[in-house]
Amino acid sequence: MSGKNRPLTVLITGFGPFPTAPFNPTQALVAALARTRRPALADTKIVTHIFRTSYAIVDRELPKLLAEHRPDVLLMFGLAARTPYVRIETQARAARSRLLSDADGTLGAVAPSTPVPPLPALSGRAPMVPLLLAARRTGMDVRLSRNAGRYLCNHLYRRALESAAAERPKVAVFVHVPKVARGAMARRRSTRRPAITASDLVRVGHALLPILMSAARKH
Repeated sequence: MSGKNRPLTVLITGFGPFPTAPFNPTQALVAALARTRRPALADTKIVTHIFRTSYAIVDRELPKLLAEHRPDVLLMFGLAARTPYVRIETQARAARSRLLSDADGTLGAVAPSTPVPPLPALSGRAPMVPLLLAARRTGMDVRLSRNAGRYLCNHLYRRALESAAAERPKVAVFVHVPKVARGAMARRRSTRRPAITASDLVRVGHALLPILMSAARKH
């Protein structure tokens, strides 16, 4: 089978609630993308996972997921509640929060998974500009970001890129999404832009998947 048409495995992840965000829209987003039925995904196996917002859980579950499913593509979503637009993260830093604890009450540290001292930042393994252009064609405000934060999102991204450097996934990217309006057609005041809805985020996810799959097939 040619590389262009060979089956791919795509792992899509999100996070559950965390202390400052009792509702995390990435759970519904991941579930919606798993239900996607499109011709371009006919030979694609989509696997999903929701991480509890725990450093220990991420460190335990991510290696198991990668070993079991050996995904070609890893698309990770997280919530950036204070950002009103979608952020495609271009790197994961060796950074940690000394203020925000996870759901277990643990203050995190992005320590290397090997004895080798960590690089200041690891670059995402994805065609960032094509992803940006595809996502913007949905009409959403989408931007590239060089700062994935100092919390669980950055920690997961860092761990994923460490694994990708060794073998798999071939393509890995983290996307931060904003808070969404809850309830049918929720809107901000008429003088402002419409609130972002869960459906808006799903459209962005649908736009990203073909770009990521194409990149994986080129490896």
